[in-house]
Amino acid sequence: MQTLGWKEWGALPDIGIDRIHMKVDTGAKTSCLHAFKLEPFERDGATWLKVYVHPQQDSLQEHSFEAPVYEQREVTDSGGHTEVRYVIRTRLVLGQFDQVIELTLTNRDTMKFRMLLGRQAMRQHFIVNPAQAHLLGE
Repeated sequence: MQTLGWKEWGALPDIGIDRIHMKVDTGAKTSCLHAFKLEPFERDGATWLKVYVHPQQDSLQEHSFEAPVYEQREVTDSGGHTEVRYVIRTRLVLGQFDQVIELTLTNRDTMKFRMLLGRQAMRQHFIVNPAQAHLLGE
């Protein structure tokens, strides 16, 4: 198993994000990506989303991508608020890890990190050292 720090750099290549700073959050079950605008549409009888993100911290540079909706799920945030979120599946590259993970989508404009890496994505692949950061490099 590979050791992660409390924050790491990774990539979501299938949706065109080649670098994203993420908080490693063992308190979150599912990973989460900041999306400030979601536009659902139909394609070949399935629900898809056009997703607008600000992938870089402290930047309003926009990036958009399209992805099929995997499902919708109730998620309770750290403040105890529950909301229904869209879930997509996409590849995460993090060090030598390169696998498809689930990502919920929500507006994280007021949060420091544009992505949270949750327990489901880490399970059986990583351990976390909360006293360290960027163990996989910048």
